[in-house]
Amino acid sequence: KKIGNLFIIFPSYQLPGYFILFFLFMGQQLQASNSELLITPAALSSANDFDFLVGYWNVHNRKLKTRLNGCTEWIEFDAKQEMKKILNGLGNTDSFKTIVDDKPFEGMTLRLFDPATKLWSIYWADSNVGVLDPPVLGSFDNGSGEFYGNDMFNGKEIMVKFKWDKTDPDRPVWSQAFSEDEGRTWEWNWFMYM
Repeated sequence: KKIGNLFIIFPSYQLPGYFILFFLFMGQQLQASNSELLITPAALSSANDFDFLVGYWNVHNRKLKTRLNGCTEWIEFDAKQEMKKILNGLGNTDSFKTIVDDKPFEGMTLRLFDPATKLWSIYWADSNVGVLDPPVLGSFDNGSGEFYGNDMFNGKEIMVKFKWDKTDPDRPVWSQAFSEDEGRTWEWNWFMYM
């Protein structure tokens, strides 16, 4: 099955409690088996993939008011972000600060590049919970990065997708989507315009 540039191949068998999915996006392969994602990086994946993001950014956010319930109401707000490289270039971290409902909100991203697998792992934590979310993994190809992971949302298992579009490195865009059906359909719920 093809969804845009994403190919999904469903097997003809399914074991109880197990599923197998294959995704192919711009040279990157993603396989999900027994709720565990196995991802193959794009050929040119490197520790320099996020260099475009180093520094200070004014970020315009567009976020669904609620998620995975058919909501069509978007909330828009601005934030400040600072990103810096760590671990001699094998990682980076950023801080994200804004006001939500008249209260300060802070988020933090930790990105780590594994030279052995050529995959990035991206972790998020924020001041609402104070816990690192499970990572999304992936890589960039031709100015676009796709990163996938498993998570829980409202007590239900979901798949999470982050997408980075750095085709214009002076105006990159990050977006996030959730899937309740093992990646067959996605609800885009947050966009950040740098």
